[in-house]
Amino acid sequence: ICAIAHVTAKTMPHEDGECRKGSAPNIRDPATRELSIVVPSYNEENRLPLMMDEALDYLEKRQKKDPSFTYEVIVVNDGSKDQTAKVAKEYCKKYGSDKVRVISLEKNRGKGGAVRTGVFSSRGKKILMADADGATKFADIEKVEEGLKNLHPWPKGMAISCGSRAHLEKDSIAKRSYFRTLLMYGFHFLVWFLCVKEIRDTQCGFKLLTREAALQTFSNLHIERWAFDVELLYIAQRLKIPIAEVAVNWTEIEGSKLVPFWSWLQMGRDLLFIRLRYMTGAWKLEAKKCN
Repeated sequence: ICAIAHVTAKTMPHEDGECRKGSAPNIRDPATRELSIVVPSYNEENRLPLMMDEALDYLEKRQKKDPSFTYEVIVVNDGSKDQTAKVAKEYCKKYGSDKVRVISLEKNRGKGGAVRTGVFSSRGKKILMADADGATKFADIEKVEEGLKNLHPWPKGMAISCGSRAHLEKDSIAKRSYFRTLLMYGFHFLVWFLCVKEIRDTQCGFKLLTREAALQTFSNLHIERWAFDVELLYIAQRLKIPIAEVAVNWTEIEGSKLVPFWSWLQMGRDLLFIRLRYMTGAWKLEAKKCN
C-alpha cells in the first residue's frame, strides 16, 4: 500500500500555486482588504442566492458601522453545468466587482481545488472559507474571529480558526440511520488515527485563516476533493500553526453533493494516502515566501 501511495502521488498543480506577477490579485502580494470570503460553488444556482444575500447583508451593515472594514467575496464557479456563474455575476453588478468577484473554472476540480483557486486570488488579511449552501449563519464569523484573536501571539503571523459542529453531534445522530452513523464514526476515527488529532470536526466549511497561514497551507495542498480539509489541518499541525475550534450554528440544507457511502469511501482512501504520502516523502512540506 505504501508503494502504491508513493508511486501514484501527484505533484501539486502549479498554474495557481506559483507566484506570477500581473494585474490579477495574488496571495503573495500585500493584503489590501481586511477580509476575503471564498465560496466554492458547483451547481449552486438555487442555494447560492440565500447564502449571498445573508453574507452581503451582514458585510454591508458591518462596513457601515466601521468604514475601515473592507471585504471581498470570491465565488469560485467549479465547472458548474447550471446557471451558478450567471447568478453570482448578478451580485457583481449589484455590489460592484471590487466587492464581489467570480472566478470560473472550465472543468470541475472539486471543492478543495475551487477553494485553493479562490485563496490564491484573495486580497484579505484574513481569509474565510464559506460553503455556498449557507448552512452556517454568516454572523458566526465573529465567533471564529474571536477564536483567532485568542490564539495571539501568532507565530510568523499564522493562525487558523475552525467553525465546528461537534456540539451538535448528539442531535444529528438521532436523525441519522445506523448506517450513516457508523460511517460517520468510522470517518472520525480515521481522521484521528491517521491525520488530525486535535480537531473534532474537520469538515465544517467555515474556516478562517490569516493570510500567511493560508499561503503556507494551500501552497502545500494536494487533495482537491472532499478530504482537502483534513490535509489542510494536517499540514497546519506539521507546520505548528495554532488552530482554534469554535462552535458555530449549523443547519442541514437540502441539495448536498456528498453521496454518503461512495464519498466517504473516497475520503477514507484519501486519508490513508495523505498519511502514507507524507510519511514516504512523496509529498513534502515547503516554506513559501511572500513578495
